[in-house]
Amino acid sequence: MRRFTKKELAKYNGQGGTATYVAYKGRVYDVSQSFLWQHGKHQVLHTAGKDLTDSLAEAPHGPELLEKFPVVGILEDS
Repeated sequence: MRRFTKKELAKYNGQGGTATYVAYKGRVYDVSQSFLWQHGKHQVLHTAGKDLTDSLAEAPHGPELLEKFPVVGILEDS
């Protein structure tokens, strides 16, 4: 499985045609196919290309929604 640093993950911010990746608890998810992650933003609160482990607690849903998306790697500095 591919390993990402936070710097590498930041490249997948959904801008300019790049894929939209987010990390949670060490796993990197590809949320590119989600209509809720348009242009790398989700509900104005979250930005793609980042580790959402701490900020997901603020969301009205739990991490189970991320499990619907493919895991594309592991975040090394989690």
